[in-house]
Amino acid sequence: MKAAVTTGGRIELADLPVPRPKAGQLLVDVRRCGICGSDLHALTHGDELAQALQLCGYPRYMRSGERVVMGHEIYGEVAGHGPWTSGRLRPGTPVVTVPLVRRGRQVDGIGLSAHAPGGYAEQVVVQEALTLPVPNGLAPDLAALTEPMAVAWHAVQRGEVTRKDTAVVLGCGPVGLAVIAVLKARGVATVIAADYSPHRRTLAARCGADVTVDAATGSPWEETADHGFVTTMPDEYNAGIDALENLHRLPVPWWTTWRALDAVGATRPKRPVVFECVGVPGVLDGVLAAAPLHSRVVVVGVCMGADTIRPALAVNKELDLRFVVGYTPLEFRDTLHALAEGTLDATPLVTGRVGLPGVPGAFAALSDPGSHAKILIDPTTDSELTTTTTPPPRARRPTAPR
Repeated sequence: MKAAVTTGGRIELADLPVPRPKAGQLLVDVRRCGICGSDLHALTHGDELAQALQLCGYPRYMRSGERVVMGHEIYGEVAGHGPWTSGRLRPGTPVVTVPLVRRGRQVDGIGLSAHAPGGYAEQVVVQEALTLPVPNGLAPDLAALTEPMAVAWHAVQRGEVTRKDTAVVLGCGPVGLAVIAVLKARGVATVIAADYSPHRRTLAARCGADVTVDAATGSPWEETADHGFVTTMPDEYNAGIDALENLHRLPVPWWTTWRALDAVGATRPKRPVVFECVGVPGVLDGVLAAAPLHSRVVVVGVCMGADTIRPALAVNKELDLRFVVGYTPLEFRDTLHALAEGTLDATPLVTGRVGLPGVPGAFAALSDPGSHAKILIDPTTDSELTTTTTPPPRARRPTAPR
């Protein structure tokens, strides 16, 4: 079979043996595979992340000297079954999959390890238990976005964002755009998005951002100025003193009233939920310095190298700092069905398609933030990179309850 193989920071087209599914696995004909931002980073900085993941107990992440078939945002059709499979997914069934594969008790990330070849190929082996049928006639381009949209779904879940919250999304690459789309699908009232690229800001608006900010000339924090957030420590102290002076005027002990207000959430400070989707050294510390007091900061972008932050900023502002990765199987499933039912609109993300021979050119194109967001690989064609000028067809409404 044909595959795009990376080694030593280069991508080349190669002929490889057809993979064989083991126990509990399926063979899938790849119909689409998205190029992920982590693929771009892994091509040139994989060794740095491999060292970090080794400390997490996983020593098999791809390294620069290995031959790897990348690609973990997979949509395809079932082509065959390994032993000890249930047969619930018949040949020809369109599917998406959580990109993990297990042999014995060893689990590897599909497309991110030399031990688990990925979807930049005509065929790929996946885990049956982690593979879902695509419902409702969902278009291939949108089905292939299930995996990256599930990452955003999980990030928004971890952010515990409510409809009344103000969300600030820093970085409007594919991850940031996906977060914006999920936030608006959840009915979040105000989403402020910031990026240097005019192209990405345009896509952010198409994904539902209420305000877009040119990071070169403006500040997303200025856009939150009239939302009632506390921005300085003296402001917070003054608010506390004002509250006590008012409570002392009541005929009951002030602490009794304060406890009652605590119980109904009236003393909970207003704060934005900030999604850091850049993953470049220095950005996170900049967020800690500029964000309003009590902000909840969700780190979605993966900084591949070492970074420095000033904990005193987070301590004195009492910031809530959360890091996220991946998603649960239920979040993956719910993302797929939201796409299929049309309640989650990811159409603006797809900006290009390419066949396997054009993968190196697609990587080069994605290095320019002004040209593309998400490029999908179609292994059934040999085409060079083409720009998507119209969105793929929307899914039909469901004919049965979820």
